[in-house]
Amino acid sequence: MFSSLRSSKGFTLVEIMIVVAIIALLAAIAIPNLLRARHNANETAGIGAMRTLSTAMESYRAAQTPPTYPVALATLSAAVPPYVSASLTAATGAATARQGYFFTYVRLNANQYNLQGTPSTVGTTGTRRFHVDETGVIRASAVGAAGRTSPEIQ
Repeated sequence: MFSSLRSSKGFTLVEIMIVVAIIALLAAIAIPNLLRARHNANETAGIGAMRTLSTAMESYRAAQTPPTYPVALATLSAAVPPYVSASLTAATGAATARQGYFFTYVRLNANQYNLQGTPSTVGTTGTRRFHVDETGVIRASAVGAAGRTSPEIQ
């Protein structure tokens, strides 16, 4: 009677627990790396968006007579044909962030502007804040808002 029970096929509770422990260990190693990769990808996308917006501002300015920067970001996507996509110019707050970043544009005068890129959740979607102005130089700051004196992105 006992020999027939021992010959039954299947996994024991100990074997299943060992497999679960191995899976948990692999997850504990992989998840932080995945989150860091996503964080870095968001920052890279933020820099790319700043570069795209800066280029669009210069194209817009060159097409105006007399040359002037747009009064709002939405002007860039409302033009025919648009200079950038509407989803990029609509990323103006944490709720509408694009790839973890939102953008704040201020036109200082016809020849100057400030554009800030801020992570929607600091520390999660990004750490650095970005700045670009009419010079086209993208600058970054890990603490507080980036500005004209922040270090350039290499």
